[in-house]
Amino acid sequence: MPKSSRWVNHRAPSKTKKLILFLFLAFVFYLYRYPSSSSPSTVEHSSRSIYNISVKDIEGKDVSLSKFTGKVLLIVNVASKCGLTHGNYKELNILYAKYKSQGLEILAFPCNQFGSQEPGSNIQIKETVCNIFKAEFPIFDKIEVNGKNTSPLYNFLKEQKGGLFGDSIKWNFAKFLVDKQGNVVDRYAPTTSPLEIEKDIVKLLASA
Repeated sequence: MPKSSRWVNHRAPSKTKKLILFLFLAFVFYLYRYPSSSSPSTVEHSSRSIYNISVKDIEGKDVSLSKFTGKVLLIVNVASKCGLTHGNYKELNILYAKYKSQGLEILAFPCNQFGSQEPGSNIQIKETVCNIFKAEFPIFDKIEVNGKNTSPLYNFLKEQKGGLFGDSIKWNFAKFLVDKQGNVVDRYAPTTSPLEIEKDIVKLLASA
């Protein structure tokens, strides 16, 4: 067999693998960016509303999310000992002070599933968040956001807005943005700072 023929055959599998990998990544991105509206899970849960869900506040009292009807919601899973903690609490405080009077509510849910970085009791978490991070927005009961004990709220959020490479929450300070009608309109990675979301919040606050 001529050398040139052997050279072509040797390179072909490598090019094919690259092409397959590119097509796979493109397909995954497409599914993330444009989730199918006709999937069974979407149809099954299309009539559900975030306002039908109840949670517990940091003192263990039941709170119906219908309380926040007509508000723009930024929902965050928080932790007190994460590298992202100080920056996120600082910027969340800025957003809350700036837009609370216009209809923004920030709902913070402590979670200890990522590096055990929220190990304290609810009382300890409340003291830390209020005294050290000076949070004025509502802090709720510690929950799980992944696995068999996932809170109903986070099951709902993940069903409504999936993530890249799976729906699971990847780390502390993942964020969900909910409009005035209770629709989950966007999801942000833990590394997205709160102030990067400001323009999206302003847009929803200005909407009817």
